[in-house]
Amino acid sequence: MPRSASIRDHVRPRHHPSLQNEVIAERFKQLLSPVVYNQLGLYRQLGHRERILTLPLMMAVVLTLIWRQVPSVEELTRLLEREDLLWANATKVTQKALSKRLLNLKAVLFKQVFQDLLGPMAERWQHRQQRPLPPSVRHARQAFEAIWIADGSTLEALFRKLKSLEDAPVGQLGGKMMVVLDLVRRLPVEVWVESAPYAHDTTFTDRLLGVMAAPTLLILDRGFWDFHFFETVIQAQSAFITRLKSGAAIEVLACLSESPWHRDSRVRLGKGYQGNPILTLRLVEVRVGSQWYRYLTSVLDPNVLPPGMVADLYARRWRIEDTFHTVKRLLGLSYLWTGSVNGIALQVWATWIVYIVLADLADELANELALPVERISLEMLYRGLYHFSVAYNKGLTCDPIAYFADPKNQDLDVVKALRKKRPRLEFAPFPKTLTSESFP
Repeated sequence: MPRSASIRDHVRPRHHPSLQNEVIAERFKQLLSPVVYNQLGLYRQLGHRERILTLPLMMAVVLTLIWRQVPSVEELTRLLEREDLLWANATKVTQKALSKRLLNLKAVLFKQVFQDLLGPMAERWQHRQQRPLPPSVRHARQAFEAIWIADGSTLEALFRKLKSLEDAPVGQLGGKMMVVLDLVRRLPVEVWVESAPYAHDTTFTDRLLGVMAAPTLLILDRGFWDFHFFETVIQAQSAFITRLKSGAAIEVLACLSESPWHRDSRVRLGKGYQGNPILTLRLVEVRVGSQWYRYLTSVLDPNVLPPGMVADLYARRWRIEDTFHTVKRLLGLSYLWTGSVNGIALQVWATWIVYIVLADLADELANELALPVERISLEMLYRGLYHFSVAYNKGLTCDPIAYFADPKNQDLDVVKALRKKRPRLEFAPFPKTLTSESFP
């Protein structure tokens, strides 16, 4: 592969794992070990034998591999011999035995841990009441039980240094994952993995509808543009916000409100070609400088979702892009260990398990500081754990929340700085003015 086409995450040197920390390891243990041990029955049903490399030990090994950025199975074998990894005691095994078990371990075990972990995480979120929600999110929650963002992401090219991938074509992609993210909690709701890297987002709509309970507000990009899907969401007593597609057939039925910086209209979408339904929706248009941004929503009543809130909520769709950056670049999902469907799925769900633990830590910190959770940088929090570990080893601290909340540690940039010029947006149902500086 030419140097100019190399994948940055494949060439970035990782020579040694990050520091072990007892407090963080205990946090993993408290959150995950009950869920992991609940899978022992499934582990036996899948034909895995209870020997040295048991399910709890392998779960601890894989999660340590991701969390501590262990560069190789060889280094992982050394760690396992010398250190307790999360809830697993130090164990002497050969690199060959560990590699073989990693190849044979069923990904469905990690998927089940991922799914079983979401309930306890939602309860922990519910008990934290100090961190505020953005006004648009708080208002939308009065009408909707859930606010979800759905989007797909193509997995990176396989890393061909593995012997099993020597014959794989250069640039072969690992597949595609579709993620449903809870905008309020910043936690995943569901993750699906497909081996087809170019699968269209609309191929996941049936599965999305299957996990959706009314009333849910979906925030979608134009990859989900499908009239039948829109109609099914409305019939399921839920709603959506998306961007208007270029060339879409729109007929304005009524203007609900208008100002120099916005227009809110009730429109008819579609002409009924090829059996597509004709839908009555709202078109919210917002002017930023000389450019107009156009959003479609199935929420017809501006009192339920004022035009300013429609635009603000869609702008928060970018949270899922931030999340993809975290799991792929920060936690290493762009660096695929294997080319097998099972191995890729195992890595995907294991990475999302680690992401959940990191997101929960960020939410607890946001609650301690009484800040919106979006003010906490997951990347800087993760990188700041090194400094916490050093301070812990010196006996200067024993609590990561207190450490990061301490004003002395503001230079770690875990709390994102406020923009110098805060956007001001009118959230009235029928606004007379809407500033042109509201959206970046």
